Amino acid sequence: MRVGLFIPCYIEQFYPQVGLATARVLERYGATVEYPHGQTCCGQPMANMGCSGAARPVAEHFIDLFEDYDYVVGPSGSCVSMVRHHYDGLVKDRRRQEKLCKKTFELCEFLHDVLEIRHLEGRFPHQVGLHQGCHGLRGLGLGSPSERMVPHFNKVRSLLESLEGIRFSQLERPDECCGFGGTFSVSEEAVSCMMGQDRLRDHLRAGTEVLTSVDMSCLMHQEGLLRREATAGSGSGHEGKGLAMRVMHVAEIMVESA
Repeated sequence: MRVGLFIPCYIEQFYPQVGLATARVLERYGATVEYPHGQTCCGQPMANMGCSGAARPVAEHFIDLFEDYDYVVGPSGSCVSMVRHHYDGLVKDRRRQEKLCKKTFELCEFLHDVLEIRHLEGRFPHQVGLHQGCHGLRGLGLGSPSERMVPHFNKVRSLLESLEGIRFSQLERPDECCGFGGTFSVSEEAVSCMMGQDRLRDHLRAGTEVLTSVDMSCLMHQEGLLRREATAGSGSGHEGKGLAMRVMHVAEIMVESA
């Protein structure tokens, strides 16, 4: 199985260890992992801002690089959702676009749906707070969102809960947005920060020791707020506790627990 490793810009620039962890997990389950060195942004920031003209050549380049692989796998629900759902209209050749979409997966989705992994070997004796990013949850269907009357399921949790010793935080609002939203966190900074602080207080109340997600962008936003609140103090009664909370991508947990 030849897998093209799709690493988003912010992971490449700020969290390369997440990309390496993703490769290690895929190799553990038999994939031949290759990293196309010519890869750039998937085009999501430009598309979200309505700049289709700027997003189009990036999307075309992405297909040129990845179309020959058996699968394309990335550690990001957000960027994978962009490729799967928003390349329509950006790419001239619809046949190539549809073919690539069908074989592009987020890491946990690939493990659960394609490789049909139901048990992870390893031990992770910590209380984990699972942040369900909007794109992964509602765009890729990694879990059942609370606003829909459907049978409950969670692909990410079903993978992690097989680890020995792991415990999960019981959140009051388990699938609420963290407020990052890409450029939303810049254009609506105050609202974005308040949403992120609400999510962190939910985790702190629940006793989360390790905050995790399939999206490093959401974790980046929350970790920044966590450090700011923990050092400056917010009057919430949780000052100092945030510094003890680790922030880890799901792939990092899978590697550390093995």
